[in-house]
Amino acid sequence: MFENLSEKLDRSFKILKGEGRITEINVAETLKDVRKALLDADVNYKVAKQFTDTVKEKALGQNVLSAVKPGQLLVKIVHDELALLMGGTATDINLKPTPAIILMAGLQGSGKTTFSGKLAHLLQTKRGKKPLLVAGDVYRPAAIEQLHILGEQIGIPVYSEPENKNPVAIAQNALKEARLKGYDLVIVDTAGRLAIDEQMMEEITAIKKAIQPGEILFVVDAMTGQDAVNTAKEFNERLNFDGVVLTKLDGDTRGGAALSIRTIVDKPIKFVGTGEKMEALDVFHPERMADRILGMGDIVSLVERAQEQYDEEEAKRLQKKIAKNQFDFNDFIGQIQQIKKMGNLKDLASMIPGVGKAMKNIDVDENAFKNIEAIIYSMTPLERSNPAVLNGSRRQRIAVGSGTSIQEVNKLIKQFDETRKMMRMLTTAKPGSKKLPSLKR
Repeated sequence: MFENLSEKLDRSFKILKGEGRITEINVAETLKDVRKALLDADVNYKVAKQFTDTVKEKALGQNVLSAVKPGQLLVKIVHDELALLMGGTATDINLKPTPAIILMAGLQGSGKTTFSGKLAHLLQTKRGKKPLLVAGDVYRPAAIEQLHILGEQIGIPVYSEPENKNPVAIAQNALKEARLKGYDLVIVDTAGRLAIDEQMMEEITAIKKAIQPGEILFVVDAMTGQDAVNTAKEFNERLNFDGVVLTKLDGDTRGGAALSIRTIVDKPIKFVGTGEKMEALDVFHPERMADRILGMGDIVSLVERAQEQYDEEEAKRLQKKIAKNQFDFNDFIGQIQQIKKMGNLKDLASMIPGVGKAMKNIDVDENAFKNIEAIIYSMTPLERSNPAVLNGSRRQRIAVGSGTSIQEVNKLIKQFDETRKMMRMLTTAKPGSKKLPSLKR
């Protein structure tokens, strides 16, 4: 996400490296490159021009402090303007009255159905909501079945009427069902088309009128670039939606939709989808996205994801086991599962300042833990809880059972032993203690 844009902006700022002060000439040269980088990322031309004009005006009006280099100052101005361009601050969704009603809109293939499931899961786990998903797409083959499968995965009920081809009636009946059974959130998935047509617009307008949703979200595939912005504009003119959802931001997208859509339709981006998993949904934070575009990472989001998987009681239990040198393969596999729940590994790495740039040409295998898990799951309960019993014959059996080699098994056990020793040293050593490993070589 945004890799090409980040790289090109970084190159643009190098023009000012070594310059003693900001001048109209060196700023113009830098911003010419910035504008080109934005256009290459499929940002709307008018938005790109307005953006660089604003940055130029602010840059030339600044007195550069002796402690701040011109290049650093321009990066700060560009960062702040990028955040403003994308909305400035995160915008919450309306979850009132009860039941709160959220209506999905968008073209076919934009990811509405998957997003509906993700949003229901997020609001159930983080806001304590009791959601009901509504299958309102009566045209796309298997759309109803897809929503039922997603609902089953996340433990959320789905209302559907497979024989009914009237989406307005389905939505109204679902609302009655929600009130009757005490659901406090209703999320209505609707039909899309391959292109905007009058029938689709009339239908979703009728659904809106019938159920009076408190929130209408326009779901758009970020990989469609500038077309996504144009589609959003047309939908907004008919529906006056409340916010935008960008899906597939983990794909090969140039990012132009994220940077243009707020300005063109004057509606906030509220969520971004960053993967296939039900947990792969983030609230959109413009400032954090600006950090990532400029290669500054996103430590806040990384910490938030870690906290979501953090169990205080489990952490205390582990600390006691580590101190007694009882940390075993059961604990080890548990930690791996927590890391996997945090999301795409390359996406997590990009949140660490400087790491994203270093890893841009490196393929991060999402199955990186596959062999480790296979080896551990091929151990007996005794072997997992007591690694000291892992002799040569046991290791040979584990290698065969996991479909790996004896070398891989030995390597994992060695790494586990070293990790356990290091963890024990860090847990038991007091600050300033000689037990702590030295960083000097």
